[in-house]
Amino acid sequence: MGPPARRRLGYAGFAGIVVVYLAIIQLGGLAIARLADESEPVTTAGVVFGMVIPLGAALLFTIIVVVALGWQKPVLRDDRPVRRWVWVVPAVFVVAILVGIDYGSLAQKDLLFILTLLIATQFVGWGEEAMFRGVGVTTLRDHGLAEGKVALWSSVVFGAVHLTNAMTHGVSAIPQAIAVSLAGYFFYLIRRVSGGNVLNSVIHGLFDFSITTGTVILDDQKTYVGAIAPILVYVVLGIVLFLARHHIEPMEPHRAQEDATTGG
Repeated sequence: MGPPARRRLGYAGFAGIVVVYLAIIQLGGLAIARLADESEPVTTAGVVFGMVIPLGAALLFTIIVVVALGWQKPVLRDDRPVRRWVWVVPAVFVVAILVGIDYGSLAQKDLLFILTLLIATQFVGWGEEAMFRGVGVTTLRDHGLAEGKVALWSSVVFGAVHLTNAMTHGVSAIPQAIAVSLAGYFFYLIRRVSGGNVLNSVIHGLFDFSITTGTVILDDQKTYVGAIAPILVYVVLGIVLFLARHHIEPMEPHRAQEDATTGG
């Protein structure tokens, strides 16, 4: 007797799951922040009530969805490899993270705050990657979409849902949503080149951590020069991937054999 067939998920079902996921983060986060009178993540309590609790609840919800669908394997693993040079994508992110972290501002905070912020941003990374690069990508693949369309629509949906940030950030959420769509494509490539949903989740969380340290926790509100590093990620990778867009998917066997023979 073989393993039980995993469930299928329609587009409407996926949309409903995403709505619940967002409601937990946005509405739950607002309610908890008001109850705690901590609306800004500049203190440990602010991070706990404004980020850790709602983001942790959203991550738990996502895990429950994955298990209920029987999708642990397709969410955690990716069997669609890309060419090896695509490792440049996570490498650029690692450099940007190391440069983008505001070490000076962190030094003014206690260890508990730093660890709490790390946990909160990892909840962001693991939750969003499981939902959009895990459940989202699997849903699109199950509907027979070509991998190019899977990449496109999973990234567009990822960016579109960030328009809900307009509740707290106003119209500035629009350019953020556009940037997030591009980031979604980068994380999608990290998932494929690493063969799973772990590395992109960790990098996503650390990337958010570096951005937060450079733009949010500054007590003196002075501009941190390293904060430009995350912005450069979009520029550098955008150019690289545009130029090499036809060399991402693996070569067909006959083409690889020809290249090996000719030394190409």
